[in-house]
Amino acid sequence: MPCVYISTNVNLEGVDTDSIFSEATKAVSAIIGKPQNFVMVILKGSVSISFGGNKDPAAYAEVVSMGGINSAVKKELITSLGTILHSKLNIPPPRFFLKVFDTTAGRSPTHYSKL
Repeated sequence: MPCVYISTNVNLEGVDTDSIFSEATKAVSAIIGKPQNFVMVILKGSVSISFGGNKDPAAYAEVVSMGGINSAVKKELITSLGTILHSKLNIPPPRFFLKVFDTTAGRSPTHYSKL
């Protein structure tokens, strides 16, 4: 189950967060290749974040997945999620940092079950 955890210093009051959840779910599902009903998205606003020495709109996100992650997927996740945050929350792409983690990295396929 891929999980996307997004923290931003943007106040989400009055923001259409449903569209962020929907677009992020669709993007992660399509990019990683997991069904949408297995994708979890967590969005937290008004987090104290300083990036580059200032508190202009910024975001930090983590994507954790059981498989489906490679360097091409990472790049596509950065681009897609960055585009969503830019269009929905006015966060410039250079002020978005994404950490991607594959829980199966370095494991033998016998140590985990496939979805």
